[in-house]
Amino acid sequence: MDYFLTEDQLMIKELMRQIAEEKVIPARHELDEKEEFPWEIMKVLAQSDLFGLFIPEEYGGLGKGCLDLCIAVEELSRACLGVSTSYAANALGTYPILLYGSDEQKKKYLPDIAAGKRLVAFALTEANAGSDAGGIQTTARLEGNEYVVNGTKQWITNGGEAEIYTIIAITDREKGARGASAFIVEKGTPHFSFGKKEKKMGIRASATSELIFDNCRIPKDNIIGREGMGFIVAMKTLDNSRTGVGAQGVGVAQGAFEEAVKFARQRVQFGHPIISFQAVQHMLADMAIDIEAARALVYSVARYIDSGAKEISKESAIAKVFATDLAMRVTTNAVQVMGGSGYMREYPVEKMMRDAKILQIYEGTNQIQRNVIGQALIKEAAKGK
Repeated sequence: MDYFLTEDQLMIKELMRQIAEEKVIPARHELDEKEEFPWEIMKVLAQSDLFGLFIPEEYGGLGKGCLDLCIAVEELSRACLGVSTSYAANALGTYPILLYGSDEQKKKYLPDIAAGKRLVAFALTEANAGSDAGGIQTTARLEGNEYVVNGTKQWITNGGEAEIYTIIAITDREKGARGASAFIVEKGTPHFSFGKKEKKMGIRASATSELIFDNCRIPKDNIIGREGMGFIVAMKTLDNSRTGVGAQGVGVAQGAFEEAVKFARQRVQFGHPIISFQAVQHMLADMAIDIEAARALVYSVARYIDSGAKEISKESAIAKVFATDLAMRVTTNAVQVMGGSGYMREYPVEKMMRDAKILQIYEGTNQIQRNVIGQALIKEAAKGK
């Protein structure tokens, strides 16, 4: 399919494909086995200006949009979802500053982020606050010119590796979700530490850690927006980032599909390559249909976001659900096409299947996404749309 990408977008796609082929694919097995953060690859991405894709030119970025970022994330995910998660989570952590940060905050942080000098992480989830974001227990209490932060964040992508953290904490418990606020916390701040690095089923190259705040004092100016805006900051951030998760789904599905086709052409049974058998052809055909449909949807939603649309919650949720559900289906079927070989670590589809599962869970489970879509449909029906 020709998606009528611009010359710049085609260059982004080609550049990320080259990095994926030359740097990521040769390293992905070892990174997965050793559960090692891909710092060397992050440096290559930084040198290629790919961290600044979505950051405005005035802050040292390339001034591109959601579609450009999705194209880059898809290509990286085709090679390794663990590496692409480390890259994409940087954008997730940056969006609160980009969307709601003050001019001073943008000038202070965005140039280094765009240059890939400082990695970013977003911290919303806690032990009792995942899908239920209103269950946040971490607090931030204003004392003079500082906020005192207490609490623990759980399962934070890029945790321990990132230099900058955008976090959500409660500043007024009595107001419920409207009492949450967003803050910037820098690594190295006294009484801000990291707990255990999690051992995961998949995306093992990505770091997932606890953040611990024990009377951690941060400047009053580190609040993003104003008090009580935390929930809005978090939801708008996720609205903008979920299309990128959809792009991850398209990418890992494409990678698994290509491996399955290559194997089916080479594997001979009953005197013929298994790709000649109708049962296998139908599985591959369904995979191709799913991937093309998901790519079309993700690109369409990304373009919709880039158009300046204000209400994007339903659309980004649809893109996330469809593309990530199919990623699980396609990677599972790729293993099936490859049979016993597909189940072995020697072949990459085993890893792709393990990796794909997280896409249905992080940045809002696909069940929560269906809630978002359903609530949007109710509102639209009430307005007579």
